[in-house]
Amino acid sequence: MVKYFLGQSVLRSSWDQVFAAFWQRYPNPYSKHVLTEDIVHREVTPDQKLLSRRLLTKTNRMPRWAERLFPANVAHSVYILEDSIVDPQNQTMTTFTWNVNHARLMVVEERCVYCVNSDNSGWTEIRREAWVSSSLFGVSRAVQVRGLGAGLGWAGSLSSSPMLLLALPGIWSCPVQKQCDQDGEGL
Repeated sequence: MVKYFLGQSVLRSSWDQVFAAFWQRYPNPYSKHVLTEDIVHREVTPDQKLLSRRLLTKTNRMPRWAERLFPANVAHSVYILEDSIVDPQNQTMTTFTWNVNHARLMVVEERCVYCVNSDNSGWTEIRREAWVSSSLFGVSRAVQVRGLGAGLGWAGSLSSSPMLLLALPGIWSCPVQKQCDQDGEGL
């Protein structure tokens, strides 16, 4: 079973501002859990799209019962790969992220699409999807719910990120969030 999350929001900042701020997210005082950010690969394609792969290292507080499954030296770090495709011609940016380690416990995959708002070209839309899965026998549902809860917390914490301080005080407009299982049924 896979848990699914969909969040859609509008940032009251232009696509150019959001795009520039995206690459300057770390380090910042609101994201002290992000320890490292390394560019693994970057290229410009013949059709002028920017492809990037970054490796992020973040701290991660696992539930006490989960800490027993992992050695102490790895239980508190999560390695995350982030692929991004930037299309400046169409003013879109798509990011794909997923955890590399702790996959035995839980896999979180996320796709975000940033584009110009169709109603106001000075604003940016974000469509965020996340899939959380776990194969731990007997507790997979609890792990998935915890994973979705952390993801939903991320959506709320965006407003304190420097990326979104671009357009204070009214950053968010019309947030829509939906949680579903893999069949599209609401939770």
